[in-house]
Amino acid sequence: MRYEFIDEYQEQFPVNRMCKVLEVSPSGYYAWRNRPVSQRARENQELLVEISSIYAESGETYGSPRIHTELVDRGRMIGKNRVARLMRAEQIGVFPKKRRPITTNSKHDYPIAPNILNRAFHADRPNEKWLGDITYIRTGEGWLYLAAVLDMFSRKIVGWAIDDNLESQLVVKAFRMAAHIRKPPKGLLHHSDRGSQYASEVYQACLADYNIQVSMSRTGNCYDNAPMESFFSTLKSDRVHRIDYQTRQEAKTDIFRYIEGFYNRTRRHSSLGYLSPDNFERQFFQNLA
Repeated sequence: MRYEFIDEYQEQFPVNRMCKVLEVSPSGYYAWRNRPVSQRARENQELLVEISSIYAESGETYGSPRIHTELVDRGRMIGKNRVARLMRAEQIGVFPKKRRPITTNSKHDYPIAPNILNRAFHADRPNEKWLGDITYIRTGEGWLYLAAVLDMFSRKIVGWAIDDNLESQLVVKAFRMAAHIRKPPKGLLHHSDRGSQYASEVYQACLADYNIQVSMSRTGNCYDNAPMESFFSTLKSDRVHRIDYQTRQEAKTDIFRYIEGFYNRTRRHSSLGYLSPDNFERQFFQNLA
């Protein structure tokens, strides 16, 4: 590895100086450089090309076990440890762990609603079932928190709010936006986690004003609100993880453009026959007429 480092930087720094710093001899370096490439090294280079291709095809999500399985399926006779070693050496799939804020605090004294939704992730018409949740977004100025309300029928984000704190007013703002635009009918089912923001008196009062049924997930069970989790995952893979937001305002502007300008209006959704949420609802009302 020391010879490889010298070879990579030999146009930027004197070879003799790098050899001295790395405690190797110049003659040893030149002997290594003139040595024919071994069969093993050639195989490793070919493997790295294929490993990099599989990693890219997976959306940069596969680790060495899945890449090894894919290589074997393609007819490569190779050991797991070799794949892991090559990926480690090339820093493929190696990411530093980042601290993530906790958005759900279930340790409170507010009343908890039963799980009426019970993973019935379908609706026959708009404004029949709404889902609510909160996620976090990293910026150079600190965290931002996004609260969203999703209509289960069209997967449209009908209300949302973004701020630098997790106070109950964050989810209240998102709900009020949805209620103002959609005019929810009596009996609409609203499902969320059992966090303090959604269980709070102020939020429950908002739901009661519209005679809305309340449903909450079981403790620590993200699958009870899977479509909402899916939207946040899409938002992050499409936008948030691709941009290094320097300021909170930059993030707010970009997320506004994504939700209102792309996701609701344009983005094709596989569960909607590859229509956008807006087009799916438009088609529904046209068929009614």
